[in-house]
Amino acid sequence: MNLAELAEANLAEFGEYERLIFEGRAYTNRQLFDGSCRLAAGLSALGLAPDDRVVLMMANGPEVLMSYPAIWRAGMTAIPVLFLLDAKELAYILENSGAKVVITSPEIYPKVSDAVRDLAAPPRVIVTGNDEPPPGCLSFDRMVADNAPLGRIVPRSGGDVATILYTSGTTGRPKGVVQTHDNLHANVMNAWNTTKTRRLGEMTLLVLPLAHTFGLSVLVSGYLFGVRSVLMRWFDPEAALALIERHKVRYMAGVPTMFVYMLMHPNAGKYDTSSVERWLVGAAPMPVEQLKAFEAKFGGTMYVGYGLSEACPSLANEREGMPRKPGSTGVALDGVRLKIVDDAGVELPRGQIGEICAQGRNVSPGYLDDPRATAEAFRDGWLFTGDCGYLDDESYLFIVERKKDLVIRGGLNVYPKDVEEVLHKHPLVAEAAVVGVPDSRMGEEVCAFVVVKEGAAPTAEEMIAHCQANLAKYKTPRFVEFVRALPKTGLGKVQKKELRRLAAERFAK
Repeated sequence: MNLAELAEANLAEFGEYERLIFEGRAYTNRQLFDGSCRLAAGLSALGLAPDDRVVLMMANGPEVLMSYPAIWRAGMTAIPVLFLLDAKELAYILENSGAKVVITSPEIYPKVSDAVRDLAAPPRVIVTGNDEPPPGCLSFDRMVADNAPLGRIVPRSGGDVATILYTSGTTGRPKGVVQTHDNLHANVMNAWNTTKTRRLGEMTLLVLPLAHTFGLSVLVSGYLFGVRSVLMRWFDPEAALALIERHKVRYMAGVPTMFVYMLMHPNAGKYDTSSVERWLVGAAPMPVEQLKAFEAKFGGTMYVGYGLSEACPSLANEREGMPRKPGSTGVALDGVRLKIVDDAGVELPRGQIGEICAQGRNVSPGYLDDPRATAEAFRDGWLFTGDCGYLDDESYLFIVERKKDLVIRGGLNVYPKDVEEVLHKHPLVAEAAVVGVPDSRMGEEVCAFVVVKEGAAPTAEEMIAHCQANLAKYKTPRFVEFVRALPKTGLGKVQKKELRRLAAERFAK
């Protein structure tokens, strides 16, 4: 099994049709397929071999839809990286993965250039766009134009690696989640067998970053269902509403922040969204009140889902025709088993809160070159998610809290440890702890509690500037609270629960 086969199967089953609309230009499935075959040949001509790794770091565009199948067609592994990450974070991913090539776009290139500058074995850089590429770089467009299509898919087994998706780790270093061809295919088939709500040829709006596990799953599913898509380079609430009206969009998947911005936009009432039948929200919790308000304003039905990168990513969702239970993410997808366990790994009865564990063909085999983290998260055939919740008597899943203190800001994961380590590098900081604080727009904001060294008097703005210089912008604290001491247990462990309470009282909105 090679996911590149999906593009060939799509053509064979549906023939040529308008697959993508991007910034006013239409692309057929055959055009995208031809471009991917030519790019695959170009990558192979660089001397890359099967299993070599290619980083994709660019904003959404048709080039992304060519790059994934091209990489898979050549038997290689794709490493999608959010363009929001800074150069230092990218440099670590490049070094850790041993990537041979980076495909990027002109506006992201300066960050890539900074990241590769000091690497012992810098990767080749391919830049999209019609302009002359920067010195030492290759042109994406020329590579597609100058190479004959790679006619044969390099054979891969279902257990071979399709993608490595880096997600921040509690150690402060990103972890590479290994996703096989079978994992990604099983995820899409699980969703299809569960809901069967996708209509052949329907128009969808793609607003999720295609480098995010959620966006990647939506992209892969498009091949199977003959879906047509309007793709946004990046999300803008009014532009999204305008595209829905113009193209009679029937389906959109997004994170809560996107839907909240659409709901609160002053011009939202100007647009006709009556064509939309289904909205899928995932990657972070969405308050029931906002969900109901969104449905009342824009029509259609909103379905809540739950998943994580290690599950590629879907584990549970609400289903058409099933009663909605406030606070629930629905039931397990077909092909997925869920259970709740205590700290000793013993399964708990229905209604009791514990750690959510999952099993299924969509579950990753583990983390890249990280046996310790793999052993902790993948045990006895089960994925231990690190999230706490419970199953009710009807198998509905309820997420209660995040065992690993993950903060989800605008649908993007922020691990407090990453931010804390940066804060501790500031010369005036003695101690720091980071938690999430509820926010009606972003889902959560990042809040830092800081203890400064004796005699020091830094400002919150100084702390934020320090973080901005060392972290991606979305990971930077929105709030900084200076305290005399952090609340701790008798063993000296910081009491994050108490900090979350203080942050909510002080900053929640």
